[in-house]
This record gives sequence, structure tokens and C-alpha cells, in this order.
Amino acid sequence: MRRVFAALISILLFYMMVSFLAVLEPYGKVDLSRRVSVHYLAKDVNEVEPAEWIEGKVQVPSERKIYGESNLEDGSANVVTSIVVNYRSFDTLGEVTVLLAAAIGIGLVLRGTKRMKYGRNPNFILRVSTGILLPLILMFGTYVFIHGHLSPGGGFPGGTILAAGVLLLYLSNEEFSLKEKVAKFLEGSMGSLYVILGLAGLVTGGAFLYNFLSNGRVGDLFSAGVVPIVYIVIGLKVGSELSGVISEIHREGE
Repeated sequence: MRRVFAALISILLFYMMVSFLAVLEPYGKVDLSRRVSVHYLAKDVNEVEPAEWIEGKVQVPSERKIYGESNLEDGSANVVTSIVVNYRSFDTLGEVTVLLAAAIGIGLVLRGTKRMKYGRNPNFILRVSTGILLPLILMFGTYVFIHGHLSPGGGFPGGTILAAGVLLLYLSNEEFSLKEKVAKFLEGSMGSLYVILGLAGLVTGGAFLYNFLSNGRVGDLFSAGVVPIVYIVIGLKVGSELSGVISEIHREGE
């Protein structure tokens, strides 16, 4: 019976795929200028004279420049940032909440188990290389979430990189122990600040996490309004949460 159902589902999916392909326009004849993504790439979503797709390239009106422009919808040079932290901010709040729930779940599971005590005996190469790499890892993680509105990156990857530095400390130093009070305070305060920023946008602009600050000039470090602030908040929150999880996993049993 399972094979019959599997065959029927496969036939149905194949029929849907063939039907979808039948309505697609021929290759090379699609009007890409009608796609919203093109206008996000050209950063002209609120311009009177939009960009056009000509000969496979986005053609922006000659009198406009993408970088240095101050009259843009969100002021962010990174298209992904515009979507993640601006247009779907509620979804990003949900992702942060899911990460918090996962960290709480790991803590509850591990606290109720009896674990064997183990010792960390890092070798000479690991100890020396950690002293060289750790500052670079922390600096790179900070760079990733501070420049998330300008280049690929953001709060989640930046915070993960910071947590990777904490993991490296645990592996290279048998006496290292994360100060959990600091991590918990940072985690809670950054989460609260994210919600406060969202509610401030709701009050000032009628939408959660509305960009109520000046957009500045595209390409500048201080631009895109609240977007870089939100990414810094998310980066610190994600980094502290994952560091707390690493600390809980590496805690020696009594």
C-alpha cells in the first residue's frame, strides 16, 4: 500500500512540474524588468524613474548613483539586509526566539543528566595558535555584524563567529570558564533592546521595527537608520546565547 501511495504522489508531482513548465516563457524572452528583485538590486524601489533590464544587465538612469544616494527606501546597500531586518522583521524576531528556546532546551536537558568528568589537555600548537587566532576571530565576527548593512553578513553569522572564538578558548585552555552571569545579562538585555526598537518603530511609523532614524547615504558606515543597530543587537545576542550553550556542554560533571 505504501508503494502505491508513493507512486501516486510521484505521478502527481511530475504532472504538476510538467504543467508549471508549460506556462513558463521561452528562454531569453522573459521581461526581467518586471521583477521586483531587479529594483532591489538597483536600489530604486521608491524612485520615479526606475532601473531597466537591458541586454542582461541592470541599467540605472545616468543621473543616479547607487552609492552616495540619500533618497532611498531604507538606505541599506545590502539587499538581504533590507529584507531580513526591515521588510520581514517579525520573522527575524521569530528566529531569535527559536534560538532562545533551543538554548533553554539544551540547558534543561543537560542540567538533569549525570555526566562523566573529563579533562582538557590542549597541546602546545593549539594553545599558541589560539593566542594568534582568537583576536582575529573576535574582530572578524564584530566586523561581520557591524557591516551587515553594507556587505554580506549580519547578526546571526557574526554572533556565531564570536561563539566560535569562545569554543576555541574552551578547547585551548583547561582553566577557562565563561562568566555565565555576564552572558545571561547580555543575552537578556539585547533581546529586550530588540523588542524595544521594534515597538519604537510601531509607535513612530505604525509598523514593527519601522526604520525611524535617518537613512543617511548608501555605502556609509552610519547609514540605513536602525538596521545596523539591530544587527549589532542580534550579533551580541546570538553570540552570548551560543556561548552559553557551549559553556553548558563543556561544563564538567561533579
